[in-house]
Amino acid sequence: MLTLAKKRTVKFVSLLFLLLMSFIWIVPLLYTIITTFKSEADIQSNAFTILPIHWVIGNYQDVLFDNTSAPVAKWFMNSLIISVSQTLLVVVIVSLAGYGYSRMKFKGRDAIFVFLMATMMFPAVVNLIPLYKIIDTLGWVNNNLAMIVPGATGVFNIFLVRQFMQGIPKEFDESARVDGASDFQIFIKLVLPMIRPVLTVVALFTFTASWNDFLWPSIVFNDVEKMPITPGLQLLQGMYSLDIAHALTGALVAIIPTFILYLFTQKYFMESLSLSSGVKG
Repeated sequence: MLTLAKKRTVKFVSLLFLLLMSFIWIVPLLYTIITTFKSEADIQSNAFTILPIHWVIGNYQDVLFDNTSAPVAKWFMNSLIISVSQTLLVVVIVSLAGYGYSRMKFKGRDAIFVFLMATMMFPAVVNLIPLYKIIDTLGWVNNNLAMIVPGATGVFNIFLVRQFMQGIPKEFDESARVDGASDFQIFIKLVLPMIRPVLTVVALFTFTASWNDFLWPSIVFNDVEKMPITPGLQLLQGMYSLDIAHALTGALVAIIPTFILYLFTQKYFMESLSLSSGVKG
């Protein structure tokens, strides 16, 4: 048993550690925000200053409204369309797949699920060349479908939803069947409302992964106007020199949607940490 003094010491050390981690994460972000209000001359000067010598908003005007070489506003909308579409598709597919693997009985169900889990051992980069061949054959190069369709499932998401459904007592299903409900009705009216927390987390992870994806969109998009924002940001740097002010401003604009998403969905994220949180008493 820990004494009161030891408990206070452990609590103080834990708090100190959390404050240190918060400081390490927050300080670079705050410096980035402040730097976006500096002119490029101030940034490149030898004299280091935390606050801008002259506060400017021209960096935001250039990044958001100057579409000559880097249409950031267009990239932003492209990423929003791709990420939202992919997220909706993933939620539909993984919820149906999770229901099938956890609640329905069919021959080879467990063997198929084990095989599906085994595919997680292969790194995603292995699929890049064959996946690009498929996309090219379908004529989806420079098309949003090249981003939306290949990422529409995700083995880990199926596993997460299935495990969450396993925590829901099957007696609910049996009671519904006694009342004459079909599998589809059980899924829509009974199971789906209970798995809302885990689906919210799946949607959160999917949207974030799609929004921040750099490698795959860099491969399938070569039209500047159709690029998502993450690979497009590389065009904000010059050919022979880096425009730090514009690059940081573009990066800051790019993280706004994911920041807002986490801000409003953290409640469901915490609920999903318990597999039984979907069952209300």
